[in-house]
Amino acid sequence: MAFEMQLQMASINKDFEALLQLVPYAQFIGMQCQQFGDEMVFRLPPKPENIGNPMLPALHGGVIAGFMEMSAIIQLMVMMRAPKVPKIVDFSIDYLRAGHLQESYCECSITRQGRRVANVNIVCWQSSRKQPIATARAHFLLG
Repeated sequence: MAFEMQLQMASINKDFEALLQLVPYAQFIGMQCQQFGDEMVFRLPPKPENIGNPMLPALHGGVIAGFMEMSAIIQLMVMMRAPKVPKIVDFSIDYLRAGHLQESYCECSITRQGRRVANVNIVCWQSSRKQPIATARAHFLLG
């Protein structure tokens, strides 16, 4: 089956795991998704390959940003049943504290969705949602 067809079917069926399996970067960092009713929480298990600062050890900032960006893209595709990957227009991240080598979680909320543009807020935390390690805002151009 062609990649586009697999992507479209996974998006229409709201199959997060199938979408994540189609993205090599998501596989590389070990990204996973858990769905609780209508809520989706993305999970990044601790992986030594994702370390940026071996002295702490702490996750690489690019891994955290990539995890958050990919979470927003997957959530948009599934929630909108998008047949194409949305194109990123802008991504702004605030690193709030070190992301230690432990389970990391990410939650996205679509705050505005027009005909061609969607805005997504993303929060990434480790031990407590009340203490995020990073927050981000992303704008996407829809297919």
